[in-house]
Amino acid sequence: MATSKSTPDDIYTSFKQEVNMTATELEKWLKTEESKSVGQDSGDGSSIGHHSGEKIIRILHKKKADLTAADEEHMHKVHSYISRHLAQGPHDKKDVETSRWRYSLMNWGHDPLKK
Repeated sequence: MATSKSTPDDIYTSFKQEVNMTATELEKWLKTEESKSVGQDSGDGSSIGHHSGEKIIRILHKKKADLTAADEEHMHKVHSYISRHLAQGPHDKKDVETSRWRYSLMNWGHDPLKK
């Protein structure tokens, strides 16, 4: 019987497709007040998404062969978050560029306005 469990290659491919910001773009973004203004507090004053962005930067700097099980687990979490958040869409379609929805996605490495 086949399982629906993703393979490491599936996870890596999804992560690379959905994280459309470079490590440099994400580093710059995470330093902004807009980035810090969104997300659920992780208990230390930073949001869960902000911490995720920092992990994503570390993953983006690694070669595929150097990824750990923890990296793969986080890449799967990133895929799940981005998929779910994109499906929800912004509350106000007129102001997507400055929306909390976009800012939150960007903390997770995905800019929905980037082509």
